[in-house]
Amino acid sequence: MSNREPVPPPKTCARCGREITWRKKWARNWHDIRYCGERCRRTRVGVTDKALERAILELLSMRARGATICPSEAARRVAPDSWRDLLEPAREAARRLVATGRIEITQKGRVVDPSRTRGPIRLRALEPQKS
Repeated sequence: MSNREPVPPPKTCARCGREITWRKKWARNWHDIRYCGERCRRTRVGVTDKALERAILELLSMRARGATICPSEAARRVAPDSWRDLLEPAREAARRLVATGRIEITQKGRVVDPSRTRGPIRLRALEPQKS
């Protein structure tokens, strides 16, 4: 047995949606940590990022229950002529929506961890919780 304090649960980066794991150097200010790194701290969520989130939710609402979309569909909707530049921002928007519990990310039909997945992904709306 060790005398170590329990490690706090991980957080989600407010910009890119990736998981932030606790580090000892953050022990005193863990409650203030919002971003995974300097890049995310400098480039906060902007208008385009919010538009991508809205596009994802709108596209999913137009599909049948359980149907999926590709993040590139949202990028094409937001910027039809320069959608390729928005592929990674669309994935980031999807990760933020996963963190809020609105969608899930799948790969080959299985739900995957958004922080660790590589390669092609699909987005699926979560069913509303019945109370």
